[in-house]
Amino acid sequence: MNFPQHSVPAQHSPAPAGLQPGLQAGPRPSAAGTGRGPAAPALYGPDLDGDTLPAFYEELRREYGPVAPVTIAPGIGAWLVLGHRELLRLTREEQDFSHDPRRWTLLREGRVPPESPIMPMVGWRPALLFTDGQQHRRMRTAVSDAIAGINGHELRRSVRAMAEGLIASFADRREADLVPHYARKLPLQVIIGLLGLDDRTGQQLVQGIAGMVATNADSVNAGKRMDTLLTALIKEKRRRPGEDITSSLLNHPAELTDEEVLHNLVVMFVAGQQTTVNWIATTLRVLLCDPAFRSSLTRGHLTVDDALDLVLWRHPPTQNFPARYATRDLVLGRQRIRAGDMLLLGLAAANQDPEILPANGAPVIGNRSHLAFGAGPHTCPAQDPARLITRTAVDTIRHRLPDLELAVPESDLAWIRSPWSKGLAALPVRFGEPLMPRGSQDQTPNTR
Repeated sequence: MNFPQHSVPAQHSPAPAGLQPGLQAGPRPSAAGTGRGPAAPALYGPDLDGDTLPAFYEELRREYGPVAPVTIAPGIGAWLVLGHRELLRLTREEQDFSHDPRRWTLLREGRVPPESPIMPMVGWRPALLFTDGQQHRRMRTAVSDAIAGINGHELRRSVRAMAEGLIASFADRREADLVPHYARKLPLQVIIGLLGLDDRTGQQLVQGIAGMVATNADSVNAGKRMDTLLTALIKEKRRRPGEDITSSLLNHPAELTDEEVLHNLVVMFVAGQQTTVNWIATTLRVLLCDPAFRSSLTRGHLTVDDALDLVLWRHPPTQNFPARYATRDLVLGRQRIRAGDMLLLGLAAANQDPEILPANGAPVIGNRSHLAFGAGPHTCPAQDPARLITRTAVDTIRHRLPDLELAVPESDLAWIRSPWSKGLAALPVRFGEPLMPRGSQDQTPNTR
């Protein structure tokens, strides 16, 4: 989940040359969060994807323990928290670990270029993701109340109708790539309705998300394009409020400013869209590639929710999440952390911490103590509607395309190349005669 910047320092010193992914030879890195000391392992580069990252995390764990030094962009160091216990401390103890990137030493000292690909993820915004204490509680109350206003029964009915419409759009071909034609389109349609967007604006926002996730030279511009689109939406909702989340935020007793509404919408849209896309596609992959699991699901021994939780344990949609900033010098996971150091939430690595998994390394069915949605005061407030959307999406396609199967060998399935987000690049399938309800393409109920 990546977020465009709001403000950054104007002057910076040149950054060192780039580093290659993986553990580096040489002495143990020190002061990773401040950029001083030998080069730390690089958490970026073309070789990092969903296949290579798990082994990379275990290398880091063996070498450094539950907290490891990494570089997240050329010359920019941070700590990656890999341990389950340590990550819980990081997320729960706000007095020691702040969300405000203006505390970050490298940023305050002007050593992060404004065009750095990391800035769209960590640049400060007046939104709940970047605040602590009372300010965070004020914004979270508004966001949580807006989400709580969603009618769950209507949302489920709407998601099912949209899912059936998407299936009907490719059903005659007897084949499809479920990432672009299903997993990516469905959450977009739902979120567009929930936020009160029109289809064109929604598509443009998704393009902006893609630009930010790429973390390249255009990431900052992609964030600015998102700001422009959402500013226009807020002006429209001020004039003509509706039954949507944007209007709810604008009219909440917390009295969020237009700027605060804008940046909280960015957080909600980016987090809700890409995470749900990944969750849907990866769950379908598990069902298609694990015959025993699929058989247990068909026979009623397991539920779709069991499949969803398995994905959250093994393949969390967000691999790593930025960031916290130490408010004082302290020790975490046997590492000396300095005030102003950046710490990243290693969600996927913490889920695979040997200290909390059974001896065989497999998560227990029904166990939801994973950290896919974070923990502590900043736990994702939208995880319930996200689960409802994902469950309905998976259940609908299972029932409409009961003989769904992979169109390529499992070994050909590739993950997107990102150290932050874990999602499939493609999921090509084939199927026989679909079991479609009459008029599915015309069902477009309200999502509120």
